Amino acid sequence: MIKAHKATSQAQFLLRRKIAVEGLNENKTGEVIQKLNHYTHVDFAEDKQGGQLVVTFDGRRWSTNELIEFIESHGGRLKHSWWQRKKHAWYRFTDENVRDNAKHVHTCCSKPPAMRK
Repeated sequence: MIKAHKATSQAQFLLRRKIAVEGLNENKTGEVIQKLNHYTHVDFAEDKQGGQLVVTFDGRRWSTNELIEFIESHGGRLKHSWWQRKKHAWYRFTDENVRDNAKHVHTCCSKPPAMRK
């Protein structure tokens, strides 16, 4: 099933994160998913089996660190393993890259770049 994006989302800046979470029961997970789906910068959030949250959000306005803080503020905690640490480091790197690309003002290829004063 294809899900339509929110009207405020631009597809080139959407980031999809799979976060392995512990410490949330079914009721609490449903509450977290519902709150995330109503958050303005989150395009879509869902719960997968095995304790994974899958969240798609606007990388210009929100980050993986803010998502993790949101989960921890609702009583969840991240699974700690070597693979999860590597994955979160990669997520943080791509978050920064998306934010930098959103700020970038491109110039035409035949025009020299603007000089900084």
